[in-house]
Amino acid sequence: MAKKPRVVVLFGGKSGEHEVSLESARSTASALDSRCYDVIPIGITLEGYWLNADISLRVIDSDLVRLLADELGLEKKDRARVPSPDSPVFSADVIVPVLHGTFGEDGTVQGMLELAGVPYVGSGVLGSSLGLDKIATKAILETAGVPFVDYYATTRIALRNDPVAIVRDIEERFAYPVFVKPANMGSSVGVSKAHNHDELIQALELAARYDRRLLVERSVNAREIECSVLGNESPEVSVLGEVVPCNEFYDYAAKYLDGDSELIIPADLPEDLTAQIRDWAAQAFVAMDCAGLARVDFLVSRDDSSVYLNELNTMPGFTPISMYPKLWAASGLSYSALLDRLIALALERAEEKGRSETRYIYDH
Repeated sequence: MAKKPRVVVLFGGKSGEHEVSLESARSTASALDSRCYDVIPIGITLEGYWLNADISLRVIDSDLVRLLADELGLEKKDRARVPSPDSPVFSADVIVPVLHGTFGEDGTVQGMLELAGVPYVGSGVLGSSLGLDKIATKAILETAGVPFVDYYATTRIALRNDPVAIVRDIEERFAYPVFVKPANMGSSVGVSKAHNHDELIQALELAARYDRRLLVERSVNAREIECSVLGNESPEVSVLGEVVPCNEFYDYAAKYLDGDSELIIPADLPEDLTAQIRDWAAQAFVAMDCAGLARVDFLVSRDDSSVYLNELNTMPGFTPISMYPKLWAASGLSYSALLDRLIALALERAEEKGRSETRYIYDH
């Protein structure tokens, strides 16, 4: 009998989306067919310590919502910031890094896996880092000709040094309300909708807790439309879905806690608008050098049907209620088949990257 491919599922990590990652990992690990794969979960604590396979498996089988070194009883010798040399991470046939947000979806783990020469699901260093940084995303979208909402960018240091000037600049540029976000974060962590001067100050302070780069966007009276992208050089785009949030906007609570938000699949949009959104999603995916998967979120104005690309998530949630797998299921691709495709795409991309020469011999 042929040896089953060893698949390591990475989860947890130093991120405001740590808890979401645990749920994504549980869903992913259970959906990978044990008859086809040797599945090994590897967790990373909130402090950034890498767990061994035994502890990680116990975590996956438990109802823990977060990983903390003290609560897991980790001894000092086991509190390593990088995986041990004999970790399954380095002997895996492919890694599935269901790490959301910082220190996982931002190119950091991808860089380590590139150095180790281990294939992995999802975008590489460049695509991952661009996708997580909302300011960098807009720079690429502008070059690619994909529309986005007007924005203002600043930093935590600038805010700390002269908050009055920052607030004045924002108020001169935009009318209320505005959205304030950390540039590098997902799942709406640290995101606020500010309706007035006082709320703007509070929103900036909140966003600054999660990142050193801050983003303020003009508010649009819009429908929230999402699509899932799958592929490498020639990506496919799923049917569109609409999110009808139970709160004023699709914040963290609306996504993961309240359970009252409505998902409409497929979204009720004209055919030409649907086609345009799907084209822009694929265009952005390629322009940002993404690979494997991404969920691309759009805003469609209720006033004039103008479309804006809001975010591109290179490692979207894989929880049972997550939009990415739901959209592919509606497109005819089941959860388990989707994971099979992602693993195949990871191996395909690793093979293609392996064609590049890394040594130059000057022949004169």
